[in-house]
Amino acid sequence: MARVFTIAQQKGGAGKTTLAAHLAVAWAKSGHKVAVVDIDPQLSLTMWFQLRRRLFGNGPSNPTVSQISGWRARGEVDRLSPNYDIVLIDSPPHMEIEARTAVRVAHLVLVPVQPSPMDVWATRPTLGLIQQERRPSLLVLNRVPTRARLTTRMEAEVRALGAPIAAAQIGSRIAYAASIAEGLTAIDVAPESAAGMEIAALADEILRHPL
Repeated sequence: MARVFTIAQQKGGAGKTTLAAHLAVAWAKSGHKVAVVDIDPQLSLTMWFQLRRRLFGNGPSNPTVSQISGWRARGEVDRLSPNYDIVLIDSPPHMEIEARTAVRVAHLVLVPVQPSPMDVWATRPTLGLIQQERRPSLLVLNRVPTRARLTTRMEAEVRALGAPIAAAQIGSRIAYAASIAEGLTAIDVAPESAAGMEIAALADEILRHPL
């Protein structure tokens, strides 16, 4: 049966979809069968996948993507789980009922958070929802300035959220958004680049995280 991961963040603009696409490709390229469930009404991940399928078809190293309404998430996970190693759900911001359903079916909820006070504060409702559903979570520091370390105060703010934090961090790099626009990921374009190695490290850490 598949391991089910949901990417959840009620604050918009946190980079959920870009992270979802990169993780899915990283896992697929490492030999896992990966299905992605897009329940975000913006359909950004679905549109990315359509571009990608024109480039690569439906080969074994390419994740599959299905777009559904959030309330159908459990049924879709049940349908996919017997045939895939990993099911990844990209949930919508600002839609508590749909996000709650996606959280409820996850073995682990990934919460991207940018290292700024406002983003950290805005993450609290998402963690509250996850706690209400009694699911484990993992904070992922996303869009971290590449030439600056987190200040002691900012690191303390993130730790004060009270959730585990991934050791692997994702930098603020043009390579992520630029590759997505072409139906690719940074791993496709330059797997040995800083962006490619960051994603590979995070993908590996998530699979090793206790569920």
